[in-house]
Amino acid sequence: MDKFVLASGNKGKLKEFSEIFAQYGVEVLPQSQFNVEEVPETGTTFVENAIIKARHAAEVTGLAAIADDSGLEVDLLDGQPGIYSARYAGEEASATDNYEKLLEALKENQEGRTARFQCILVYMRHAKDPTPIICQASWEGRIGFEVKGANGHGYDPIFIPNEQQCTAAELSSDEKNRLSHRGKAMSKLIDAMQKQGILI
Repeated sequence: MDKFVLASGNKGKLKEFSEIFAQYGVEVLPQSQFNVEEVPETGTTFVENAIIKARHAAEVTGLAAIADDSGLEVDLLDGQPGIYSARYAGEEASATDNYEKLLEALKENQEGRTARFQCILVYMRHAKDPTPIICQASWEGRIGFEVKGANGHGYDPIFIPNEQQCTAAELSSDEKNRLSHRGKAMSKLIDAMQKQGILI
């Protein structure tokens, strides 16, 4: 396998995946290159949505596909925004709209702002793959009070990881890839792909 399709239009995710898989000689192609339209995420969990996206991309392109479904869970908000993280402030919301809405929702709470990023990665060999590889990891932290940092995407500028005094958006790409939910899920995925002989 020297290439697969990433079932996402997110440039930040594409960059992260490309950097990691390049060292295995694997090219990650965005689904937009094949005019794959976004598929409605009708699942009620990260796992369901990741499978829906991977299957759709594999079906349209005929390639193996990886999908990521990830989001932020805030304990004070009963796990919201969760699976709605990308569209928390509305269907066409920008990352800024989303994290500003979240900061507003938490403004009365000075303490107990614990949160975590969750990431589910699904690898499907083809659209009818009955046993996709599914990997999950989380990244614990808390929600800060102000926006800081320009490296990263999504809620990174307001998420302060445990053991850190800075936001995820203030970490270097290498540090973030090592510590993050996606970095940890990716390590599990690569390990599983190597054990199954998909990656060398």
